[in-house]
Amino acid sequence: MFTSGAEAIKPLAGMMTSRSELQQIGIVNALRSCQLFAGISSPELNAIAEVAVLKSIAKGSYLFHEGDPSLGFYIVQTGAINVHRVSGAGKEQVIHVFRGGESFAEGTLAKDKGYPADERAVEGSQVLLVLKGGILALLRRQPELALRMLGSMSGHLRILVGQLKDLTMKDFETRLSNLLVKRCPNPASDKSVKIELSMTKRVLAAELGTVSEMFSRTLAKFREQGLIEVNGKTVTVLSPAKLTSQLRRNLGE
Repeated sequence: MFTSGAEAIKPLAGMMTSRSELQQIGIVNALRSCQLFAGISSPELNAIAEVAVLKSIAKGSYLFHEGDPSLGFYIVQTGAINVHRVSGAGKEQVIHVFRGGESFAEGTLAKDKGYPADERAVEGSQVLLVLKGGILALLRRQPELALRMLGSMSGHLRILVGQLKDLTMKDFETRLSNLLVKRCPNPASDKSVKIELSMTKRVLAAELGTVSEMFSRTLAKFREQGLIEVNGKTVTVLSPAKLTSQLRRNLGE
């Protein structure tokens, strides 16, 4: 039976619409998973999704460099993004590694200066770019949305302050203990827990404020103390309760 060109196009148009709708759902879900948008209604999330685009970033690729004009802020959907600065001597200092559900570069919405640091994917990642012009226009039309976002940002700030506190702990052994304890579902349990380290030792060490050699030595020390076992990128905390107890002693609690 002969099918006209118009009739043949209809199923294709339907497929395109469905694909567009699926992408919109994906963007809304990424927004919903972000602390910055906690408490934001579904209609508001849909409006924000209209001014956001998904971007895939290959491992080692840069999202932007320090000083680049701001296109907007980002939310990590999958993967991990390394925020760092490079000193005059060429040394890279990691500020933070952002992972799924975390947002960064929001501060560039409020000023004309460019991005304050370099951002590079440390593994294949998918991010959401919330476009600066679009979100600012939306906030001007809906100032109540801006107020709700400010409320969410206060909670986001408390999380960042907690992360800063972790970095100012007195020594690396304490910081690493704290990282492992936080990954244990029940820190008071004696049941072993397997933790997958998705980052390389170098990146994890830099995020914790040290070098990869110190990271490896401290893991070896914990292994000798019977606190952990290490197999490739898998660290098994043999007794979360024992590690938690040591952490508290180091913190003087």
